[in-house]
Amino acid sequence: MAKNTICLWFDKDAEAAARFYCEVFPDSRVHAVHRAPSDYPSGKAGDVLTVDFTVAGIPCIGLNGGPMFKHNEAFSFQIATDDQEETDRYWNAIVGNGGQESACGWCKDKWGISWQITPRVLTEAMAAGGAEAKRAFDAMMDMRKIDVAAIETARRG
Repeated sequence: MAKNTICLWFDKDAEAAARFYCEVFPDSRVHAVHRAPSDYPSGKAGDVLTVDFTVAGIPCIGLNGGPMFKHNEAFSFQIATDDQEETDRYWNAIVGNGGQESACGWCKDKWGISWQITPRVLTEAMAAGGAEAKRAFDAMMDMRKIDVAAIETARRG
């Protein structure tokens, strides 16, 4: 077991979410599915209680804890992409599977988990600072999914 594991609370779909993430992102896999040994407040004995999985190299556990807690933007996975094709692939997988678009490279999957699909060209522009960072930032502020070519153009001025 990893020293630090992210625990994601789901109503009842931890296994479906984990399997979806593993289909979409490389370096991901479901390690184990654990069933409840007895009834609990939001489930019955034998229901999936937790799922141990890795998503993009990050160890996670999905907990089917019931409907009382909802995800919000205070937590997100940030996925660095190398080009527009990779950006599109992840964005389209999340949004196209019942998710929703947000602003500045953010989207939510159908379970309410927030994702930042962030091309490296954007983070590199921000790290450069100064006028280059401002131009890239200003361009990003008008986007939903990040347009790599538009960020590259903004970087050059």
